[in-house]
Amino acid sequence: MTAEENRLTADRDRQAYWRRWGPYLSERQWGTVREDYSADGAAWEHFPHEQARSRAYRWGEDGIAGISDNHQRLCFAIALWNGEDPILKERLFGLTGPEGNHGEDVKEYYFYLDNTPSHAYMKYLYKYPHAAFPYTQLVEENQRRGYHEPEFELADTGVFDDDRYFDIYIEYAKATDEDMLIQITAINRGTEQSKLRLLPTLWFRNSWSWDFHSPKPQLQQRDSSDSHSVIAANHPTLGDRYLYCQSTTLLFTENETNYERLFGTHNSSPYVKDGINDYIVHGRTEAINPQQLGTKAAADYELTLDAHQSQTIQLRLTNRADLAAPFAEFADIFALRQQEADEFYQRITPNRLSDDARLIQRQAFAGLLWTKQYYHYVVEDWLQGDPTQPPPQRDNPRNSAWIHLFNDDIISMPDKWEFPWFAAWDLAFHCLPLATIDPDFAKRQLERLTREWYMHPNGQIPAYEWHFGDVNPPVHAWATWRVYQIEQEVYGRSDPQFLERVFQKLLLNFTWWVNQKDHNGNNIFQGGFLGLDNIGIFDRSAALPTGGYLEQSDATSWMGMYCLNMLEIALELTKTNPTYEDIASKFFEHFLYIADAMNHVGEQHVPLWDEEDRFFYDVLHLPDGRHHHLKVRSMVGLVPLFATGILESSTLDRLPDFKRRFEWFIANRPNLQRNLAALSTPGTQARRLLAIVNPIDRLPYIIHRLLDETEFLSPYGVRSLSKIHAQQPYTFAEGGQLHTIAYEPAESTTGMFGGNSNWRGPIWLPMNFLIIESLQKFHTYLGDEFIVECPTGSGQWLTLAEVATELSYRSIGIFEQNAAGNRPVHGGNRLFQTNPNWRNLLLFYEHFNGDNGAGLGANHQTGWTGLVATLIRDCSERLQTSKPQHPPKQIVSTVDR
Repeated sequence: MTAEENRLTADRDRQAYWRRWGPYLSERQWGTVREDYSADGAAWEHFPHEQARSRAYRWGEDGIAGISDNHQRLCFAIALWNGEDPILKERLFGLTGPEGNHGEDVKEYYFYLDNTPSHAYMKYLYKYPHAAFPYTQLVEENQRRGYHEPEFELADTGVFDDDRYFDIYIEYAKATDEDMLIQITAINRGTEQSKLRLLPTLWFRNSWSWDFHSPKPQLQQRDSSDSHSVIAANHPTLGDRYLYCQSTTLLFTENETNYERLFGTHNSSPYVKDGINDYIVHGRTEAINPQQLGTKAAADYELTLDAHQSQTIQLRLTNRADLAAPFAEFADIFALRQQEADEFYQRITPNRLSDDARLIQRQAFAGLLWTKQYYHYVVEDWLQGDPTQPPPQRDNPRNSAWIHLFNDDIISMPDKWEFPWFAAWDLAFHCLPLATIDPDFAKRQLERLTREWYMHPNGQIPAYEWHFGDVNPPVHAWATWRVYQIEQEVYGRSDPQFLERVFQKLLLNFTWWVNQKDHNGNNIFQGGFLGLDNIGIFDRSAALPTGGYLEQSDATSWMGMYCLNMLEIALELTKTNPTYEDIASKFFEHFLYIADAMNHVGEQHVPLWDEEDRFFYDVLHLPDGRHHHLKVRSMVGLVPLFATGILESSTLDRLPDFKRRFEWFIANRPNLQRNLAALSTPGTQARRLLAIVNPIDRLPYIIHRLLDETEFLSPYGVRSLSKIHAQQPYTFAEGGQLHTIAYEPAESTTGMFGGNSNWRGPIWLPMNFLIIESLQKFHTYLGDEFIVECPTGSGQWLTLAEVATELSYRSIGIFEQNAAGNRPVHGGNRLFQTNPNWRNLLLFYEHFNGDNGAGLGANHQTGWTGLVATLIRDCSERLQTSKPQHPPKQIVSTVDR
């Protein structure tokens, strides 16, 4: 095994705790639900960025390139000052939801360059302008702009023109699991001398202000030498730690709220959270503690950098109190950890890759690892308030039905600025690439959401902190099964206990879905918005303006997929416990009922499949008994592809009881398989196919639209809405009102769900990933004889496996340099496309322009966009110096469309 794998093994066996310290600091704690104690629940306004430097947080901490222990008792991050800013740069700035013309948006440039699962090596880059940071301009200009205009970004202000900025590289290397070497390199990219104040900062999360029984820890300066200064940290449960700093001035204050500044009331101590800020920016010497004591401290480095000059600062955070030469080993340890990181990632993807593909994959993995976060939220305590504080007065308390929820874990975040809270279906997607590099962590993530202090007693999985009761697509079983498979494939080991633990809890969740989201008990489901935000003409999470209810193609298909995932897991568990055959039969039968309901035509039933258009749609049932197919050609009609599973003949032979029930259903329930011809017809190697989409008379029609470049197929993947709606918007009239949806390839032009998300045209990588997996499954059953035209009308015929590869290439192509040396993800941003200090820095956006691949939405959502790392690994044998060109091939068989 590689050195990194040895560290992970030692951590798993509790021989060393390599994961205790990591990049667990949030990048935004202000403006979160956890910190909102307002009456109206307006979290952004209750705790804005302007208060963050002065107000102690209750539930977590934030910082730039920060680290902490796994319970966030002791934190470290950097602070900066260029001599022009009105405040220290201690945390990342961005617009709140109400401020941005497309919702919340971080307005900084920072990059996750490298990381390993044990966090033995980490590298981060922050770009800091020489000029004053344009806080006011960013807010005012974005507030001025409307939905139809692009967002106003930091680069648009001109602060990076002529390279007038600093590159700040922050690197960490662990000598041992409790010994963290820190190296900060500042580079002046400009052509003129410039000054920089660099303030590496150590502080304790404030727990003592909320609880009478929480003892207060302490930082203090210890005896220093000519070569270094030392901050000693003592915490009642963490113990003693020491921050060694190359000789410099040390500044101390308290991590306590500045009540005088914020609320005009008396401070209990003259030293408060923004004391170092006031000392540096305003020269207030009385703001820092001359006794060199406190709960927040910084080392103060005043740097003067000539044009293109760099300077490096070294620090060491350790449990060792006796280091006489704390920086002597730095060069060797950093070189060794970088070499070990290279060896580890070469082992993960051993096949030859182009340098560019490996760079993309490495930064995607780094982003996934950097967006781990300590997440603390005890809903009952949050609702009741703390003993030392006035009880909250809330008009409509959020999440009041979730008082069992007690979060105190390291969680994979969608990102740590725009979404610094877990989201159930996002996290499921994160776990696939995470399983490739750290299956233990991926498994813990999936287990957490099904534990009793997360999952509701009724079986619902919490969605996200703004509304735990919202409904995300049920992809947890899929992720559990895939993580189990990935660990087998990459590491050659199985963990059936993990599989069984999660499966047992998912039985509760499946039952919740059946009981809560099947309006008429007919196996057609109404899941609400299901994370797809504005994909429909209505807000599907709210009461319909027409009255009545929706029967949803996507909700029903997700449930079909859920059945098949549970069936696959149950069949695997029969290898150690034959009683799971009964449960496998239950999910097999339930899937047949769902598939029949999706496809069946009868007097009392409206199918979701529209025979005229040959596509799946939602069905609107009105109060007067009328019903309508809502003919929006969207991802909603492609989700049925996901409900696809393969039964190997060897599995059926191994399980005679299950096989007997299987064959009984085929013989005695012909009505349930009338649209599932492949169920009784063996495919390649005598496989059986379970699929909502019949491969003979429905799959070709869906594939025809999917691969049509005038509809769903983009040069960069599959669009979320057919481009046909650009010229033919869909309009539905009812009760004197018109409801319209049109193709929008980029930013949303509606405020639905805050406007920072758009499912009306852009490309979403997780959905593309599921489409690719589904096509691979169909190919496994249908084989090479089944070919389709790709793109539609091109005259090029490919197997479904080749189509899946082509879609993978298109998704990867979002990030790759094209023939002109540009990366589509960066769109028209000249800085990223042409500047050598920017062009190889990647941002992993939430979604992408349906026409040109440019990034949209949250720009650090490596979470599910990190799936590109898995696509690269899956295609690694082919992704070398160029993509293969598929020649037209002879038609072996096809289906008349």
